[in-house]
Amino acid sequence: MFDEEKRNKKILTQHQAQLKAESYCVYQERAQQEVRDKLYSWGLHEVEVENILANLIADNFLNEERFAIAYCNGKLRMKGWGKVKIKQALKAKRVSEQLIKIAFKQIDLDEYEQILNHIIDKKLREISGKDRYAVKNKVYQFALSRGFESDLIFSILNSKEL
Repeated sequence: MFDEEKRNKKILTQHQAQLKAESYCVYQERAQQEVRDKLYSWGLHEVEVENILANLIADNFLNEERFAIAYCNGKLRMKGWGKVKIKQALKAKRVSEQLIKIAFKQIDLDEYEQILNHIIDKKLREISGKDRYAVKNKVYQFALSRGFESDLIFSILNSKEL
């Protein structure tokens, strides 16, 4: 059955795969590992995959630093993720530690705190309870699950009157 699936898989030439990969990268910023996995899923061999990746990088279709910065900004602003969760996701995409640090330097700390503050305020409105410690703990756990640092969460929670 596996051989039958392999035979039915569409075989692309390197040129066709190159064009398809360019379109894939133009649609949105991609990590090198994402593109590598996609190329392998198209049935290409290692040498072809590495050649196409080299061409994509040379033609600036693929830029790991640009991806890390865009990913970081998108997850922070759109999904409300903190640095811890973003870092885990970038590592899962095999982005280097150095590029993660560069991406984090692009984050405006005031905006970062403002986003966390908004998340905490929203969660406080949702939670009903008279025990302020239980409410505080629920909000803390929620913000922690979003990937924010515990000291920053405590600092913002302690500044609020509960």
